Amino acid sequence: MEILLLIIEIINSSWSIITALFFMRPVYLILGFFSTRKFAPAENKYRYAVLIAARNEEKVIGKLIESIRCQDYPSHLVDIFVVADNCTDKTADVARSLGAVCYERDDKQRRTKGFALQFLVENIRKDYGIEYFDGYFLFDADNLLSPDYITKMNDSFDAGEKIITSYRNTKNFDDNWISASYALHWIRTILTEHRARSTLHIATRIQGTGFLFAAEVIKDGWNYTSLTEDRAFCADAVSNGYKISYNNEAEFFDEQPVSIKIAMRQRIRWAKGHLQAMAETGPKLFSHIFVTHGMANDTEKARSESKAKQFFNNIRLRFMSFDMLTVVFPRSLCIVIKRVAVYVLRLAVILGFVYYFGSEIAPSAVKVSFDLLGINVTVSDTLAAVILLTVFTLASVVTSYLGGIIIGIYVFIAERKRIKKIKWYKKVWFALTFPMFDVIGRISMVIALFIKVEWKPIPHNVPKGIDELVEMK
Repeated sequence: MEILLLIIEIINSSWSIITALFFMRPVYLILGFFSTRKFAPAENKYRYAVLIAARNEEKVIGKLIESIRCQDYPSHLVDIFVVADNCTDKTADVARSLGAVCYERDDKQRRTKGFALQFLVENIRKDYGIEYFDGYFLFDADNLLSPDYITKMNDSFDAGEKIITSYRNTKNFDDNWISASYALHWIRTILTEHRARSTLHIATRIQGTGFLFAAEVIKDGWNYTSLTEDRAFCADAVSNGYKISYNNEAEFFDEQPVSIKIAMRQRIRWAKGHLQAMAETGPKLFSHIFVTHGMANDTEKARSESKAKQFFNNIRLRFMSFDMLTVVFPRSLCIVIKRVAVYVLRLAVILGFVYYFGSEIAPSAVKVSFDLLGINVTVSDTLAAVILLTVFTLASVVTSYLGGIIIGIYVFIAERKRIKKIKWYKKVWFALTFPMFDVIGRISMVIALFIKVEWKPIPHNVPKGIDELVEMK
């Protein structure tokens, strides 16, 4: 029994250390409510390429291209490139009819979005040269851009930022609780991560779509081909000394799943990619916490700065590596493993005591509770102990769920001006069901440990234009 108790103590102590590593999250939560980085209007205008990876997206890709064409940014400085990846519909025809350059790809073996982007970037290198464009935007085919999106992102680019992400809103927020959970999740990340990190001038993370990066970032090509290429991109960028900034005024919209089957499929893919990202990039990020090889000041501008500024740059890079490590670390999986392991071990301790010392070992708390509630149930001391253990374990789960509800309410209050108008009772329902997003995520992480996962496209069927979404807000 002593060995089991020691193991429980080790698990709890280890979990306390892991929890301590996320000490900045409450700071980000508070700071993100009040502050975000502002960018002055740009003095210069840059040439951009827009990258779109699409598979059977004929229903929505036209609306995305139209929203790009309707930007208030000079159109001659924006070129649109589409990779029609293993398409069996008219995606390529629609893209070309609207003036986009479209490359068609047919590769049934390597079917992740990352491989499609790799193919697209290599074709641009061959036909134009990577440095022909100052920066590259990346969008999914179901996205829509607010009319001033590129102008706002150009403000950040002109300020010297090399990688910038933006405000992610949702086309179909109130379709059902599933789409609403996704929508709240994206905005939660903005409030609890992007805004605070941008204010502190450290690296946040990009999330699949809606971001801009300088040509120099992909000078050696697009090398992120895992199931979650965005996490690999982030970790590699930070490892190479790049900040990832955030522009709160640049808003785009995307479509969220409404089917639990599709949501589970996507979340399992995310989970598998999350585990891959930790394995592929975790060691490099961890090493950069301690050894940077002068990377923080390996530019002409940095070398001309004062010793104090160079020291600060070095500390910032080390902290960004640590902070990004907490992003790729599979914390949700650890939560599940910890809770299950501690419950099983404590149950084993109870049963072990019963075996060695007899059944008179449990406190009478459960029986007293039954008496107070007027429940006439006779239970043994052993069963009472098991019930008590189960109740306390479930209480921690319920507490976590209630915390998710509070976060959902927090998002609705903080972003009430940017979330479309929704009936109050729907908001209540969406807040109550929002924690299921994290529950599904944890279940998906466990499943992803044991199965092989292939990238499959998420169907998009909401052909709204940006003008319709602006009117609905």
